Amino acid sequence: MLRRKFLKSAGIGGVGLAASAVAAPAIAQSAPEVKWRLTSSFPKSLDTIFGAAEIISKSVAEATDGKFQIQVHAAGEIVPGLQALDAVQAGTVEMAHTCSYYYVGKDPTFAFDTAVPFGLNARQQNAWWYYGGGREAMAEFFNGYNVISLPAGNTGVQMGGWFRKEIGSLADLQGVKMRIAGIAGKVMAALGAVPQQIAGGDIYPALEKGTIDAAEWVGPYDDEKLGFYKVAPFYYYPGWWEGGPQLSAYINQQKWAELPKSYQSILTTAAARANVETMAKYDSLNPKALKRIVANGTKLKPYPKEVMEAGYTAAFKLYDETAAGNAAFKKVYENWKPFREEQYLWFRVAENNFDNFVYRMSAKKS
Repeated sequence: MLRRKFLKSAGIGGVGLAASAVAAPAIAQSAPEVKWRLTSSFPKSLDTIFGAAEIISKSVAEATDGKFQIQVHAAGEIVPGLQALDAVQAGTVEMAHTCSYYYVGKDPTFAFDTAVPFGLNARQQNAWWYYGGGREAMAEFFNGYNVISLPAGNTGVQMGGWFRKEIGSLADLQGVKMRIAGIAGKVMAALGAVPQQIAGGDIYPALEKGTIDAAEWVGPYDDEKLGFYKVAPFYYYPGWWEGGPQLSAYINQQKWAELPKSYQSILTTAAARANVETMAKYDSLNPKALKRIVANGTKLKPYPKEVMEAGYTAAFKLYDETAAGNAAFKKVYENWKPFREEQYLWFRVAENNFDNFVYRMSAKKS
């Protein structure tokens, strides 16, 4: 009797296992085949920042057994790097990988999706986006541009740029033509510099020819690849305009709506993976690159205190003035600013004290 019960149970179990074995492929077979194009704002030579889009593409393909494919195109292959937003908005491509502050000429509110001077570091940016109301505030804004925006990378605090001449005081910035993007350009203009908006791949020749006097990009690893140390000897820190600049995946709203919910979830998760891995990769690669750059003769310099303080004052004056005349900016700013203050309070108590102590102890040993 026990044997018959066992065989009967085994038979039922066998049917269940067989049904599961059939169900899984059936579900996979029911998933649609989707082929998208993604235009990047970055050249392929910058493997980390460009590579964030490749992480998204690979992750999506793997999770859908190749049913959802995203072909990644470097800046210039479909549209120039600074036209990525326009291409998504118009439906020329389904998706882009870019930095929102490239588009502050359309509306300065874009900057909050990437970074504003003296803003949030990478962890704080993630906290604002996911749990501080940033996602909701920016989604409302992006709705007017036919775009869904997902966090898709971060470089961490950046360097302060390459200069052909030493900056010893605020006076030395007067008339300096500097490649610098976003709202940071307006702050630099308030300090006397002349901001220039130039795509990453075009910076080196402009610096080499003297068309510009200075340029900021990302950090040691990327800057070394672009060869800036060969044409500008002074390397300043920190990049106070980019404490934790977020890279974004832009998706055309209509194309997003056409995706099955499972594909939307997979794409969101893939972008989050790129967000984590890009930051980790930069943190791993930048220290070694900085050592190589300095060994090649680069003069590493901190920004003078008066430049930092003048920049801080100019930045918040600009935000207040912009908020007074731009309802969209004001709405996001009024969410972002108190969140920033809360984050600073916490980081001053724990993170900053821990970091400063262990860095001092490490410096004593070196």
